This record gives sequence, C-alpha cells and structure tokens, in this order.
Amino acid sequence: MENRIQVMRKNGQIKAEAFGESRAVLAWEGRYEEGDQLLFKMEKPGAFYVIRLDDCLDEALVYMTEEKLVYDIPFGEKRFSYNPKAFEGERHYLTLRRAESWELGYRNLAKNTIDQHGEHGCYPHAWANVETRGEAVFAARNAIDGVVANLSHGTWPYESWGINKRDDAELTLEFGRPVDIDRIVLYTRVDFPHDNWWEQVTFTYSDGASQTVGLKKSCDPHSIPAVHRGITWIKLGTLIKAEDPSPFPALTQIEVYGKEGGDNIEGH
Repeated sequence: MENRIQVMRKNGQIKAEAFGESRAVLAWEGRYEEGDQLLFKMEKPGAFYVIRLDDCLDEALVYMTEEKLVYDIPFGEKRFSYNPKAFEGERHYLTLRRAESWELGYRNLAKNTIDQHGEHGCYPHAWANVETRGEAVFAARNAIDGVVANLSHGTWPYESWGINKRDDAELTLEFGRPVDIDRIVLYTRVDFPHDNWWEQVTFTYSDGASQTVGLKKSCDPHSIPAVHRGITWIKLGTLIKAEDPSPFPALTQIEVYGKEGGDNIEGH
C-alpha cells in the first residue's frame, strides 16, 4: 500500500505526481492553472495523516474517513483568504504521510489548515448556516485555519467567519471521531469601531450538553473551561451581540484543546 500525491488538470490529465510507502513528497516545477486539483490518496481510511498543500502553508494533522482527498486550487476571489504566496510561482512542495502516534497527544483539535467547503472525509471540518455574502474571507473554514490575527477584517491574514448580521447564525465544528476536550478558546474579531462583539454565546455538544458563557470586549483570546468526553462535534450559536452601533460581530478563530477519545490514537 502507498501514499500518493497528484496534480491534476481539469480534464483529468496528470501534471505531476509522487508516491511512496511511508510518505509521498512531491516537488514539481510549473504553474497552477484554473481548474487544477490536488489529489491525495491515502494508504487506508480511518487514520491520521499529515498533509502539506504548499510550502508556505502549515502542515495539517487530519483524520481521514475517506481514502482520498481532492483539493481545488483556489483562484480569483477564493484566493483572498490564503497567504498570497500560496500556490504561486513555478516551484511547489507538497507532502503526505501517516501521522506518528506521538503527534496525537494533547493539542488544538480544531485546527485544520486545509479545510474546505463540502464533505470530504477530512477532519476537523467547520461549516455554518451563513457566511457573509458567500465570500471566501468570511467562510467558516477561516475559523480553524490557525491564523489568529483579529485586529482587522478582510483578506489574509484577517480572514474570519462572518455572520451577515444574522441573529440565528451557527457554526458547527465536526471532529469525525470521538475526542476528549477540556478547554475552548475563542478569538473574536476586534476591528473596532467597524466591529461589534458578542456578550454571550452558547456551545452545544454532541453528548447533549449545552454551555452558555459571557464574553468581554477584548482583543485577547477568551479561554473557556469545557470538559467533555467522547464528543464528535461542537456547535457555536445563540450569539448575543452587544449594544454597540456596529452590526458586524465575527469570529477569527476557535481552538479546542484536548486529546483523542478512548483508543482512537492510531498513528503510524
């Protein structure tokens, strides 16, 4: 069995590829074209992998429930939530390997630098019932990409989850397997006076519990104790904004700290 990386044209032609039993490392020369896709083929599903899409993006430690991941190279407006150096130029470096067991200890279980819209069998995954104007810079995936710059809004590194002034906005974070957590950290966007802020938010958990917490008007992260075992998702909702005149509260990042639930710690 092997791991494989392929760069595919929109007509299915392979532009570049690499494979290996323990890991795949693809260094290739050429330019990405609109419609290109990255295809990562894993040796088996139901395991943890470390994936690098581009040399200027962080590696992603993800849990795969599918045997392959298809990633659309972003163009146009979709690029705005990425480092502008990503996927540019004529030299590219991509990697794929099984995660080592030591990498699966206590960590931020929410971070996924390669999350994207839709169901791809790649976790953690964030989705929401609203994203401001459908723009990439306000997509739910921005809230788990690891970028915590919250003093402005718009293009990278100030991408965020925007709620389009909806009072019923909700963000769901799926883990794809049971995890044990003890703390949630929220980085709310603080581009005042453009922004508003939430005085109160509610977390709902897959175990049926809910937790309502108060927040302060602060650029510092909000650290919230939250002890739950064996949960598979968290929902952030019932967002109560302050009386400030701005109608634009937003979330820059959510971090969830904990470890794998039960025996779900298989790595390499």
